[in-house]
Amino acid sequence: MPSPAPSPEPPAGSSESAARGPSEAELLDFVRRIAADEALVASLPLDPEGRTWMRLNGPGGSEAWLIGWPPGTGTGWHDHGGSRGAFTTAGGELTEHSLAARLPTEGWKTLELADGVDRSRRLGKGRGRAFGPHHVHEVLNLAPNEHAVSAHAYYPPLPLMRRYSRTGAVLRLEEVERPGEWE
Repeated sequence: MPSPAPSPEPPAGSSESAARGPSEAELLDFVRRIAADEALVASLPLDPEGRTWMRLNGPGGSEAWLIGWPPGTGTGWHDHGGSRGAFTTAGGELTEHSLAARLPTEGWKTLELADGVDRSRRLGKGRGRAFGPHHVHEVLNLAPNEHAVSAHAYYPPLPLMRRYSRTGAVLRLEEVERPGEWE
């Protein structure tokens, strides 16, 4: 008996499409539009010593943020608790270090990373990227004297964030944060 044909993608705007939420490409399109909104970006208060943020309404029930990055600040290594996402730089330049490896989400405290998994990219104004649910990265503003601003969106809304420390090839799970602990 022949196998059934794959189901077509639900039409955009259908209830089934809404249940699956926005795709990585749709999240990237949204954060690009936010980053291009000069009035919105300019409305974010910037602090010389700490990151600032503004919560936004993301598409299709996603969680979205506009974030200000003083010089020399960063996120540290983290993941997004199984959410897919996207971010775009709206001003200044950010550097992203990421791992090109799918890490297990449970059952470990320390992992030794294989050679060749490190990726690094510089994202100037208007540049961004989308990522899947297993993405582990850190984002940094390495500029010595210029703020950066970025737009971010995640679906489903972040259920948790795992924070890691890294020494050479060793990645260590340090803590698990829940919503409200990073807002």
